[in-house]
Amino acid sequence: MNINDLINNPIFTKSASIFFLFLIVYVIVKVLQKATFRIAKDNSSKYKFKKMINFLGYVLFIIGILYLFNTKLSGLGTALGVAGAGIAFALQEVIVSVAGYITVFTSNFYKVGDRVKLGGIKGDIIDIGLLRTTLMEIGDWVDGDLYNGKMVRVANSFVFKEPVYNYSGDFPFLWDEITIPIKTAGDYTYAKETFEKILEDEVGAFAETSQVAWNKMIGTYSIENARVKPMVSMVFDENWMTFTLRYVVDYKSRRGTKAILFDKVLSAIKASNGKIEVGSAAFEITTFPKK
Repeated sequence: MNINDLINNPIFTKSASIFFLFLIVYVIVKVLQKATFRIAKDNSSKYKFKKMINFLGYVLFIIGILYLFNTKLSGLGTALGVAGAGIAFALQEVIVSVAGYITVFTSNFYKVGDRVKLGGIKGDIIDIGLLRTTLMEIGDWVDGDLYNGKMVRVANSFVFKEPVYNYSGDFPFLWDEITIPIKTAGDYTYAKETFEKILEDEVGAFAETSQVAWNKMIGTYSIENARVKPMVSMVFDENWMTFTLRYVVDYKSRRGTKAILFDKVLSAIKASNGKIEVGSAAFEITTFPKK
């Protein structure tokens, strides 16, 4: 086979056309990425632009393939319609996942670095792909908000099927609380003042920072002006008084902050000289059965 026969071979010409199409799209994608990287200042914007340009490159390449395999441009619409019907039937989940990918990047569902609960899995977003979102899972067999070592890939279609819980979206803080049972014979006024001071010393700075974020939330959404500052509330019954220490905390330091607060509370109870005593269930035996 000589060169002329090879050039006139339709299989060779189609293959060569696909190869050159790939090179052209690849060059366009790389040029656009370099241009946007110069404009974007932070890593989050660069990552987002990179993903969007890659997606547009896939679309452009597919359109080019469809054009190459249709000899008449007028038949492109019919070919797209027939191909689209078959693809939609066979790849429903894939199409919904791609739609989820577009929705994620054009809305405020989540972004890389956010802590979310998606498809029943809780973790930190480390990558958003065309079909799947990758999370570094927290929890499961590990107590608290700590990594367990598993990387989980969840289909992007879940943004349409289940609620998306974002722990670090517009308000990157969480409300948390601990409860402390105190004997009714104790000095409840002293106990409340002591617990309020502990909260102010440990999480008071968080309250100031989170108040700014909460004020922005109020301006954006129809939401009440909830209390962000630490607070101590009390209820009691015939057994003991229960103090609830409520506070805001950074979503990544919830477990560590709670451990520090418990340590300070226990130290304060020991230093109270009996003014504060931890309440616990006790049973009093009044009579013994006769033999």
